[in-house]
Amino acid sequence: MTASSTTESKNQPDSKHAPLLIVSANTNGIRSAASKGFLEWIQKRQPDVVCIQETKAQLHQLDVFITDIPGYHSYFFDAQKKGYSGVAVYCKREPDRVVRGLGFPIADDEGRYLQVDFGDLSVASLYLPSGSASDEAQEKKYRFLDTFLPMMKAWREDGRRYILCGDWNIAHKNIDIKNWRSNQKNSGFLPEERAWLDRVFDEQGWVDAFRAVNSEADQYTWWSNRGQAWAKNVGWRIDYQIVSPELRDTISSTEIYKDERFSDHAPLLMSYDITLG
Repeated sequence: MTASSTTESKNQPDSKHAPLLIVSANTNGIRSAASKGFLEWIQKRQPDVVCIQETKAQLHQLDVFITDIPGYHSYFFDAQKKGYSGVAVYCKREPDRVVRGLGFPIADDEGRYLQVDFGDLSVASLYLPSGSASDEAQEKKYRFLDTFLPMMKAWREDGRRYILCGDWNIAHKNIDIKNWRSNQKNSGFLPEERAWLDRVFDEQGWVDAFRAVNSEADQYTWWSNRGQAWAKNVGWRIDYQIVSPELRDTISSTEIYKDERFSDHAPLLMSYDITLG
């Protein structure tokens, strides 16, 4: 049975944070990342919101120390298939509303979208499909992109502000991938995928928050486990926080955290000079 978009609502008093620190992290298995110190790192850094992709677990499989982090409210949206995909959000302030799913099967059956709302601000954890496994997987990825793009356009016009965090599985520009020449025919750097991001940024006006404050080369968030990609920094920047243009001027700083390695992705941290309303 196809899952559908669901919501939960709460009425809570406002709490203010300045700056607002948001983390996006593909954990490639939240239990694996937890065993490597990811949750302790969250407690140390104290971000306001943590958006996680690839939990690779269903809620009933998780120990309480993962689902109930001190000081945080936690929300999960699982894939129907065990050990696959899944997203989660930890947040210090209880959200006014929680939205699970986008309303179409690729997103909802596979647990790819979870949104928390604070006033007129929506923060989402998003995990786009990878197309690297097969032609069929790439076709599924294109179907997701084709369905998702009009949704993003509608969000631009609905009066809300959005911070869309996650593993988008696309490196946008040559600067965002170490070996761009040899990867132009590989999923994640195909011309059609990059053109899709052009439409997101250039036509619809969304902002790549990282690039708004960091224009340097060799800034990657994912490294293959093959060879010595991590040691040699042969990576891809495929993890983003993509924000409404109204938020561009609030972006204050960014960090790709690499001092510890919790998965094949590094956490992406962004600070915003905004409060949770």
